[in-house]
Amino acid sequence: MRIGIVPTLDPSSGGLHQYSLTVLEALAVLSKQMKNHEFIVFANPNDEPYLRSLGGTLRRVPLRPPPLTFKERVIDLIRARMGDCLARRMLGELLRRAWRLRRTILIRDPERIRRRVEFAHWFGLHEVDWVFYTAPSELSFEVGLPYVMPVHDLQHRLQPEFPEVSANGEWEEREYTYRNAIRYATLILADSEVGKEDIIRFYGPYGAAPDRIKVLPHSPPSYLSLDAPKRLRVRQAYHLPERYVFYPAQFWPHKNHARIIEALELLKREYNAEIHVVFCGTHSGEIRERTFREVTALAHRLRLSDQVHYLGRVPDEAMSGLYAGAFALVMPTFFGPTNIPPMEAWALGCPVLCSDIRGIREQIGNAGLLVSPRSTEAIAEGIYRLWTDKHLRDQLAVRGRRRLARYTPEDFRRRLADIVCEANELVRGLNR
Repeated sequence: MRIGIVPTLDPSSGGLHQYSLTVLEALAVLSKQMKNHEFIVFANPNDEPYLRSLGGTLRRVPLRPPPLTFKERVIDLIRARMGDCLARRMLGELLRRAWRLRRTILIRDPERIRRRVEFAHWFGLHEVDWVFYTAPSELSFEVGLPYVMPVHDLQHRLQPEFPEVSANGEWEEREYTYRNAIRYATLILADSEVGKEDIIRFYGPYGAAPDRIKVLPHSPPSYLSLDAPKRLRVRQAYHLPERYVFYPAQFWPHKNHARIIEALELLKREYNAEIHVVFCGTHSGEIRERTFREVTALAHRLRLSDQVHYLGRVPDEAMSGLYAGAFALVMPTFFGPTNIPPMEAWALGCPVLCSDIRGIREQIGNAGLLVSPRSTEAIAEGIYRLWTDKHLRDQLAVRGRRRLARYTPEDFRRRLADIVCEANELVRGLNR
């Protein structure tokens, strides 16, 4: 059986990038064990730095079939002639605005599927039997090959009030993707039982049969490692204080950065506690840029700018030091059902404060403090407890390690191997 893999490795995709790396590393190991199968990664040129660690275990070919479309040729030509970063950013913004305008004008009918004949032909040339997508993708059902695809969340259905899942045609685009991807998939992956419930709830009428939805919980990225000297070097490199709370998250509204700022102001005013926060993550694009400006303006207005450290996107090798140097991960997000940062924190002995919402509540259990993401007072109280109570921090760190030990990278690989084998059987049945 020849299996294609289409990863999402753009670092700006956040958790999708991390999840894709975890899946690729697991498949690289499985490829050595499943001798009768060949795995082919269909990747973009910019993905190569993230694929090098896989060595030669997975064969790689370009994702895009030649020749490029007219639009892609124009974009490549412009990029080739603009050598400076400012010009590339300006080009990116123009393309984003044009894309947003197109999506607003041409609202896609979920029941009308376009066909990507060029990709079907490209996969056919490489004799691919079925495709594993590491993120929701329109290609999955537009190509016409059998496929396996994860559904990480359905927030456009659950919380459409957030613009990142509903504005400028985003809701319709997501509905087109999820409705059809779930309807035609060989297997769908959910990150938890809560995620599986959501898929059945919203897309049962479109063919979301429970036996075709497999639960594959997240596993923390393998690049994390606890190294005390590295922790000190990272703190010095970024000029960080000795104690801080940490939040690695892009500046989407649902990430709730503003309430952390408000909580720090409350702590300073009511408890005379000057607590620093370290943010990392991108803020490109209209919505993220606006959110970033609002957060920085809020910190300035509340006279907290000196306590807020924004690092932008940091390399993977620095993440371990940032987690290990923090006295807590503070993650009051509105989105679930599960998230990767708590597992990263647990792996590095960092106590966790997270949102008390469905999905995350089941993920965290007793291995973290759970607070309402809508309450500045609750977030502030949780931070203060962790700031002042070393016994609580130590207790949560121990519980986090224990919870993480219940589901190891080996467990992830075994579940993934079972899913690959089941998909193989289903595809064979289609071909009989």
